[in-house]
Amino acid sequence: MTIIAKGHCTCGTIRYAVKRPPLFVHCCHCRRCQRESGSAFALNALIEADNVTLLSGAPEIIDTPSDSGKGQLISRCPDCKVAVWSIYHGAGPRFFFLRVGTLENPDAFAPDIHIYTESKQPWVRLPEGVSAVPGYYRRSEHWPQESLQRREKALS
Repeated sequence: MTIIAKGHCTCGTIRYAVKRPPLFVHCCHCRRCQRESGSAFALNALIEADNVTLLSGAPEIIDTPSDSGKGQLISRCPDCKVAVWSIYHGAGPRFFFLRVGTLENPDAFAPDIHIYTESKQPWVRLPEGVSAVPGYYRRSEHWPQESLQRREKALS
């Protein structure tokens, strides 16, 4: 198995490996992500679930409401309660929204887009050269062709 990155929760109970680069990385500035992260935004790497291998531990799955009304399943460490990834019902179980901050090298996956910037904290400065949208976006307008193809393959 090729491993390009490893990650873990704070206490180390949950350990995982990432086998491919993410499809796309969201830096989400919505109020719900601010609340859930306890910070100004959440940084999530969208990746096929089969490209993440659980090395140790068993996450606790928490069904959490979302602004879409469809909810999300947050995988948390049963001991330290840190969120390691989510499954959004709109995207389905074939995709994880991996919490970039849980990577051993969280610098590895920089944001491809800043979303819900209409509710970003006023002191956050967005970097030049990175897409930013006030709400959500159309995949076809922002994702690289390779990522779109990988997504289609994962759905088939």
